[in-house]
Amino acid sequence: MKDDASRDWDRWGPLAARYRPERPRRILALDGGGIRGLITLEVLRRLETELATATGAGETFRLCDFFDLVGGTSTGAIIAAGLARGMSVEEISKFYQAFGRKVFVRRKPWELWQSLYGDGPLALTLKDKFGANTNLEPQNLKCLLVVVTRNTTTDSAWPVSSNPFAKYNDPHRADCNLRIPLWKLVRASTAAPVYFPPEVVSLDPDNPNKTFVFVDGGTTPYNNPAFLLFRMATAPAYRLEWKTGERRLLIVSVGTGSAPVPGSTPQDPDVNLASAALNTLSALMSQASVDQDVNCRVIGRCTYGGVIDRELRDLLPVEPGLSELAVPLDRDMGRAFLYVRYDADLTPEGLKQLGLARINARRVQKMDAAGNMADLQAIGKALASKVDLSDLAGFVKTVKA
Repeated sequence: MKDDASRDWDRWGPLAARYRPERPRRILALDGGGIRGLITLEVLRRLETELATATGAGETFRLCDFFDLVGGTSTGAIIAAGLARGMSVEEISKFYQAFGRKVFVRRKPWELWQSLYGDGPLALTLKDKFGANTNLEPQNLKCLLVVVTRNTTTDSAWPVSSNPFAKYNDPHRADCNLRIPLWKLVRASTAAPVYFPPEVVSLDPDNPNKTFVFVDGGTTPYNNPAFLLFRMATAPAYRLEWKTGERRLLIVSVGTGSAPVPGSTPQDPDVNLASAALNTLSALMSQASVDQDVNCRVIGRCTYGGVIDRELRDLLPVEPGLSELAVPLDRDMGRAFLYVRYDADLTPEGLKQLGLARINARRVQKMDAAGNMADLQAIGKALASKVDLSDLAGFVKTVKA
């Protein structure tokens, strides 16, 4: 980050001492996926435990102490907001389970023309947890936060950050994004069409043109926000300008599980309108997520990640001509950042490889089935066993106790 006289570091408040020095930075990116966020939480629980031991911080350690920027989409935004507020993974997990039981209660049949679920429990739960008046200003957060949502009024993706230097976070603006209530921003990111009603956000009470309608960030290309967060942290337009390099920047990306959505077959290529619309939306979301992952593995250096497909495989760097021998991590390959991706394959074969063949794949693929919490946690714990701090190379050593 540039440190010159034109930068008003007073805007950062209590975070200035942490962010003013130029040093290696760490980013955590969390996918959307409804109640499947329980998979994410189990991975984060393991990561928190391992880092607490490695840094010697013990029970006082929080992931916001390690990650300089935490960002999420939809259900990932809920978790990211909790982490940025300084919550432990255990605290978020307890809240999340209670949240899931309250929120995923279907409307009465005669109300379904609106959405499957009402927004009352969702809004009240978020407001209660994050505070009615808590916003994105630095005194309310322990680290930088990005929440991905979609502005339907302007038909554009809106990744809203807490970066005090960002253009639309200038405190002199009447529509400063930092003044958006955190609960309302997270509610906007989780307003999945069909499932929940949209969220209306007024950025300037005195200007009706600054009131917009928002829906789930998963309807943008950034349901997996990993590569987006890289751009927001490094591109000059976003005014953060962190340095790139394998020893300068780390991105850890955590998914909520994935599986292909079977479509039409050669024997019966035609599908009805409803099926075509559903499959097309699911396919677009799935492929956008894969594209974010591939971008990170090509531009960055992947040290851990599952197989993408049979052609690309996992894109982990290997010695020339020796496909089974990984390039040692102490050898800098000149990539823009170090990258780790945790995600679960929710197909029957994928669950079998995790030692969970007993779990019904079709059931856990649903994003709104709160009755599947125990199975989702089991999947998360199996995926969490893949967490190895050696994949984070020297970034663990940069943490100050």
